[in-house]
Amino acid sequence: MGAANFRGGVHPEYRKELTASLAITAASIPQKVVIPLHQHTGAPCEPLVKVGDPVKTGQKIGDSEAFVSAPVHASISGTVTAIEPCNHPLGRKVTAIIIESDGRDEWCSELEPVEKVDDLSPEEIRALIRSAGIVGLGGAAFPAHVKLSPPEGKAIDTVIINGAECEPYLTADHRLMLEKPDEIVFGLELIMKALGAGRGIIGIEDNKPDALRVMRQAVEGKSDMSVVALKTKYPQGAEKMLIQVTTRRVVPSGGLPLDVGVVNHNVGSAVAITEALKKGKPLIERVVTVTGEGVRRPANLLVRLGTLVSELIDYCGGLKEETCKVITGGPMMGLAQPTTDLPVIKGTSGIVALTSEDAAFYENGSCIRCAACVRTCPINLVPTFIAQAAEHGLYDRAEKLHAADCIECGCCSYICPARIPLTQWIRIAKAEVLARRKG
Repeated sequence: MGAANFRGGVHPEYRKELTASLAITAASIPQKVVIPLHQHTGAPCEPLVKVGDPVKTGQKIGDSEAFVSAPVHASISGTVTAIEPCNHPLGRKVTAIIIESDGRDEWCSELEPVEKVDDLSPEEIRALIRSAGIVGLGGAAFPAHVKLSPPEGKAIDTVIINGAECEPYLTADHRLMLEKPDEIVFGLELIMKALGAGRGIIGIEDNKPDALRVMRQAVEGKSDMSVVALKTKYPQGAEKMLIQVTTRRVVPSGGLPLDVGVVNHNVGSAVAITEALKKGKPLIERVVTVTGEGVRRPANLLVRLGTLVSELIDYCGGLKEETCKVITGGPMMGLAQPTTDLPVIKGTSGIVALTSEDAAFYENGSCIRCAACVRTCPINLVPTFIAQAAEHGLYDRAEKLHAADCIECGCCSYICPARIPLTQWIRIAKAEVLARRKG
């Protein structure tokens, strides 16, 4: 049987060979961390500490009473030296807690390892996950406990673990599947129990045959779990695509995965859930791929949250002289950064340094009506029409063209021969449409 596939999508140069064979190694514990109080979808946290307070690794230092939020924890032990606006990977200033290390890395977590996980109720699992500050680690950073709390009347029968990692360059999830398969499977079991789901699926692109083999071995004997090979194509890891190719269910326009009885989680999130329950460890670190032709020693690193991007780049030998762009995330959906003086946050899956040859710049042209963007859009939109509506401020028209359904994958911008920044225009339209709906 062939690998599961979907309509549309593109085939960028993946360039994963730079780090795919490199095992995860722990980066040095930083002397200073910058912990933003907003690292997730939803309400920002309020600080629970003040300047001058001593803190320990794993201590909760920020939280919110809002349901859609997630607490943040100290990733090193030391002293709070400032609480002030700092650079954030999303391009704005966000209040952050700055901690100077005391060099001891002393732990103090409010979480306790759970000895008998089988005895936990779904409510207890959700509460522990929230206390650990776990969010989706694939990039969206949606609070995990919210995903595991579907509204009444929305029955979930299937959980999908996203191991596609379709973004070029990134290999953090690939390495987790090779190095922590049992933790991923156990995390899937916990997620299924929390939701009362009877089926678990792990989707992996077929350019990772070693991960497919290892994960299939890990689910042997588990009749309620399966591993599905996905055709290597971007954006195979987008949740709507992943649901379609693994279950043949289609999320309706304006709908969510739970509308078709499915919840998606990333492999990194599954590992974090396992470590929270088995080790009492909150989310204070994650795997980050530091890569690209512009970095001297690419690596997959286990990184304390709040570590500055500049420090990670230095740890990997620094940037080459010809480097002209640094992206947090992958090159398709990530954001180019004006500075490396910003922290790794929960949603930082990669740091990609590109040279002038890799990051070519083009002037925009005019639409030539080739329909390439229409053919490649995995959501079946007409990107050029939505972009034109946004450019002229015609947001009612953009809404009728389903701008809010855009998953911002970047396929249209990537394929456009006129180099029109279609995704960026659609993102503006989508934000305006959603804001009007809330207003």
